[in-house]
Amino acid sequence: MRIGNREIVPSALGVGVPYVIAEIGVNHDGSVEKAIELVDAAARAGADAVKFQIFDADLLMSRASKLAAYQKSAGETDPLAMLRRLQLPLESMRPIIDRAHAQGVHAIVTVFSESLVAPAAALAWDAFKTASPDIIHLPLLRALEASGKPLILSTGASTLDEVWQAIAWLPRARQRLAVLQCVSSYPTPLASAELGGIAAIAGMFMGPVGYSDHTPDVETARLAVQHGACILEKHFTHSRSAIGPDHAASLEESDLAQYVALARAAAGTRPAEPLVAEKRVLPIEEDVRRVSRQSLVTTRALAPGERLIRGDLTCKRPGTGIPPFELDRVLGKPLAHAVEADTPLQSSDLAEPLC
Repeated sequence: MRIGNREIVPSALGVGVPYVIAEIGVNHDGSVEKAIELVDAAARAGADAVKFQIFDADLLMSRASKLAAYQKSAGETDPLAMLRRLQLPLESMRPIIDRAHAQGVHAIVTVFSESLVAPAAALAWDAFKTASPDIIHLPLLRALEASGKPLILSTGASTLDEVWQAIAWLPRARQRLAVLQCVSSYPTPLASAELGGIAAIAGMFMGPVGYSDHTPDVETARLAVQHGACILEKHFTHSRSAIGPDHAASLEESDLAQYVALARAAAGTRPAEPLVAEKRVLPIEEDVRRVSRQSLVTTRALAPGERLIRGDLTCKRPGTGIPPFELDRVLGKPLAHAVEADTPLQSSDLAEPLC
């Protein structure tokens, strides 16, 4: 796999320098100026890439959306208000990308809605990345595949079967695809880091495999590389005490510099004892799995007996309705009863079974 001018070599194929992504995400607090400052800080810390998020709160959140427990712990009270405060307009990303390239680091982005992929692809992003909850979002995955850009697939709160299915959905991206083991808990206790998932994914996917790291530790960098990660992603902030959902589970500049150094020093080394190659959903991930996955959601009020067409449905959070990968099977089905607009569609809403 290649991102920009950098070839990323799977650990199984030889010794390579680990590729470290500083996940700025929404830690810019909705400020372009702060985002650019974080790009500069990540470059000083030695990161290979910075990553941002593109979303529109109204496209992503249905009226049934809830806050994840870690977001509540950070002081958030309303999921829609939180995302509206933290989103950046797409055009405001141009100077951020330019700054990353001027600093010699790649610019990567996670896109959360299918309709935002094409406008995002018009910017000079070096790669796309999926958020872990969107591993079941087939319409979004297909749009990202069609972009032609390198794609990094994150796998938190998912089973190995779900990982395999997502990879199978992306045949045209196979030569530009990487897959990251992840635990979707913010923060993740080091004892629950599940680094054995790296080997479990590598056992079925012969491309680059890495680790999206939500632990509060820097030592995880060394451990993840020793267990086979050739890509690392770590949340990065200007202050762990800042107000916002992700700051507390992030590293500041000096810690990120140490993290990068530990990762690179571990290249070519192996752990004293290998872990069991296992990929599973932990109890600490269940809340994020439910709240942050997306479902098929109605775009308008629908009457009993109406047959669903594509314009009647979109994909939004939470993941409590019919999953996005069932879209093609849902189309054409009549409704058993009236369904209000902006509502996650349930199997019980259909007059005919999906199977």
